[in-house]
Amino acid sequence: MPQKYQLETLSVRAGQARTQFNEHSEALYLTSSYVFDNAAQAAARFSGEEDGNVYSRFTNPTVTAFQERLAALEGAEACVATASGMSAILSLVMALCSAGDHIVASTGLFGATQQLLGNIMTRFGVQTSFVSQTKVDTWEAAIRPETKLFFLETPSNPLTEIADISALVAIAHARGILVAVDNCFCTPILQRPLDLGADLVVHSATKFLDGQGRVLGGAVAGEKKLTDEVLRFLRTAGPTLSAFNAWVLLKGLETLKIRLEAQSNKALELARWLESHPKVARTYYPGLESHPQFELAKRQQKSGGAIVAFEVKGSRSEAWRVVDNCRLLSITANLGDTKTTLTHPATTTHGRITPEQRAASGITESLLRVAVGLEAVVDLQNDLDAGLSLI
Repeated sequence: MPQKYQLETLSVRAGQARTQFNEHSEALYLTSSYVFDNAAQAAARFSGEEDGNVYSRFTNPTVTAFQERLAALEGAEACVATASGMSAILSLVMALCSAGDHIVASTGLFGATQQLLGNIMTRFGVQTSFVSQTKVDTWEAAIRPETKLFFLETPSNPLTEIADISALVAIAHARGILVAVDNCFCTPILQRPLDLGADLVVHSATKFLDGQGRVLGGAVAGEKKLTDEVLRFLRTAGPTLSAFNAWVLLKGLETLKIRLEAQSNKALELARWLESHPKVARTYYPGLESHPQFELAKRQQKSGGAIVAFEVKGSRSEAWRVVDNCRLLSITANLGDTKTTLTHPATTTHGRITPEQRAASGITESLLRVAVGLEAVVDLQNDLDAGLSLI
């Protein structure tokens, strides 16, 4: 879209290319391949000499529409969509790193991301050092001559720790190191890492971008010369976003701003209630004045987001008592849904990492994570209180 529009306009308009039927809603292209006019055109398309669709493993009009819309929202030159958030991270690392390269990442990363960087990628000669999410000097101290990438997730999952993107970008770029930010919790509605100097943004589109728990998807957005490398990996390796999922995600993006703003407001109200609850030991939410990075969050984000974590007074048995007595909140590890979800991170999202890694990440047995949806906050409070009152 050549004219500069606001985010809510881009959410519903960017990336659409109408066909000869002049449809109002985006078309869904369920096709594996495309027909060429002649042999010369086929050769030109396959070689990249001519733009156009070739094979839906890496070119599909519906997927392209999603990519262009998300790129517009993030302020990115280009975007590559993938089958899931984890496949987006895998594609980024495989495309940009080689054996012998080194990554600096935060201890606050999602459990599967820690597994990918800390275990799987080491088998291919890519090493990762995990450092504090919030202590900028630890990132600088971890740099090696072979460091290729800073990878951070802010706010972190589930403790909502905030990394200072601009400060880390300054350190990394002074040494020729790329910076990638997982923007899953905030989305471009609340935070635009590229505006703060990051090179790439990663998404699990499964979460807030869809927003209704329907499909899986992922994306990498940023400078085209970098996303082109990701696309080359995807073309060969095939962690492809399906056309149907892309179409669903396009529909999700249309309501992203109004959903996330409403969910953030409800999350703040719930967090304040939890913080004052006699059976809650500690509440983690960037919109609370008690949050260690409250001032940074105010500068870097438009609101605190929709994720609230809290520790009950006790340990696993007390935390599970809260979970087991909920009748409204959904007991599931997914987040970003219009339906509020509740999970015990130590035994679900971070259950596969070592106890030492969980301790370094601040994941205690008493910790619970709430991904706030669109229900009435009083109903969420009553549901949580059913279990909290038994502690």
